[in-house]
Amino acid sequence: MKKTPLFQKHIDSGAKMNPFAGFEMPVVYSSITAEHHAVRKNAGMFDVSHMGEFIVRGREAAKFVQYVTSNDVEKLYPGRVQYSCFPNEQGGIVDDLLVYRLFEDDHNPGEQAFMLVVNGANLAKDWRWVNKNNRFEAELTDVSDQTGLIALQGPLAAEILGKVSEIDLVDFPYYHFKKGKVAGFSNVLVSTTGYTGSGGFEIYADANQIGGIWDSLVKAGKSHGLALAGLGARDTLRLEMGFCLYGNDIDDATSPLEAGLGWITKLKKGNFIGCDKIQELKEKGLSRRLVGFSVQDRRVPRNGYEIVDQADEVIGRVTSGTQAPSLGYPIGMGYVNIPWSAPGTDIWVLAGRKKLHCKVEKLPFYQNT
Repeated sequence: MKKTPLFQKHIDSGAKMNPFAGFEMPVVYSSITAEHHAVRKNAGMFDVSHMGEFIVRGREAAKFVQYVTSNDVEKLYPGRVQYSCFPNEQGGIVDDLLVYRLFEDDHNPGEQAFMLVVNGANLAKDWRWVNKNNRFEAELTDVSDQTGLIALQGPLAAEILGKVSEIDLVDFPYYHFKKGKVAGFSNVLVSTTGYTGSGGFEIYADANQIGGIWDSLVKAGKSHGLALAGLGARDTLRLEMGFCLYGNDIDDATSPLEAGLGWITKLKKGNFIGCDKIQELKEKGLSRRLVGFSVQDRRVPRNGYEIVDQADEVIGRVTSGTQAPSLGYPIGMGYVNIPWSAPGTDIWVLAGRKKLHCKVEKLPFYQNT
């Protein structure tokens, strides 16, 4: 089992550790609910160094990224970030990812460069996938083991980061990034991205620097109610926003159109892996769709539970579920047949011998005010 560069800090802080994506990761420090509320109201800090980072450089770097991802990288300029996915030949999803258009290297003027940030659980699979499909003049480098990643999330994240950073955090739109000095360390990449829906930053640094940045942020955040947060709160936060989790809500057999990811699937650009299959499905029409639903009961729906209609006919299955701390009731996501996918529709989840009455909701569940 691998350890992130921040492993010992989690142990020293009393975190409960569990295996995740091949790493020993902190699941919870105090309580999932307390950590969740801290992110919504103040700020929370997560170690997400298990994520993978691939650097793409070369004369045809943009052509390569355009070919293997669903979104349109021609829309990216240096300093911008884009949510995307790797489609497979059947139109399913190999992984979802972030694409960073890096600034030009001073030593290689005119050379394009990108960073692809992939899910830790898919790192080896994704690395094989991008190399298998590299038919371009593009050089791929896996820098995952040399990179540490902190997610500082919540409405007070900018105040906390501002105490230890020389980067201008005022003029900093969503899904952009800047590089600069943080906690005395140079060349740190800070992006306005996250998986919580409460704003904040993701901070990429060399693995041997990330511990110093973590300590500085802990100190800076003490007066702002900063909580150390684990994967448990990360999951409840993302689910309140209706964000997909790979392996649960999306996988190799899921179309991005079914998963509500049509907005990152630019069919007009053409010539990307799986484009023809996705176009075919769009023309044929969807038979199912990923929806969010609230539970009119106290029991939490779990991955794999069947979803039925009033006549007990199976119409889908649950992919994710949790007790939503911000809302005070259980929520879930799952695929249902199209006739039952409209917000307001009554559906039922079979939880053992119990039949949970649920209602399809418009996503996100949580509205950030």
